Amino acid sequence: MSDLDRAKALLTGDKTCVLAKGEAVYTSSENGIRPIMGHLAAGTDLLGFSVADRVVGKAAALLFLRAGISAVWGDVMSESAAALLRARGVPFSCGVLTPRIVNRAGTGVCPMEAAVGDVDDPDAAYAIFREKLKG
Repeated sequence: MSDLDRAKALLTGDKTCVLAKGEAVYTSSENGIRPIMGHLAAGTDLLGFSVADRVVGKAAALLFLRAGISAVWGDVMSESAAALLRARGVPFSCGVLTPRIVNRAGTGVCPMEAAVGDVDDPDAAYAIFREKLKG
């Protein structure tokens, strides 16, 4: 079983994000970009990990690129995330491809997606998210 297959298999119940590489597995029940932001802030070495996530928008894709993720599965994935991963040569797949990721209330675009609408640099995106998540 591949790392991505294992991550997908573990994405059950309340799990929102699963990272797998060899014997190492990290799971989270946090929403949004918080799981990957937590790993990046802690300095966790995620180079070569595969990730399965409930929702993969451009915001998450940029952070996955910064972390060196090698493969991505999203239950739901935005077209902008797919385009970014494709352009960077990261294999990805999804259950549902959608034009955009909406906010939790369903009233508009996800605020993290809006924050990086014109950003393609993973380091710049990480800096933006660090500021946004402070408050």
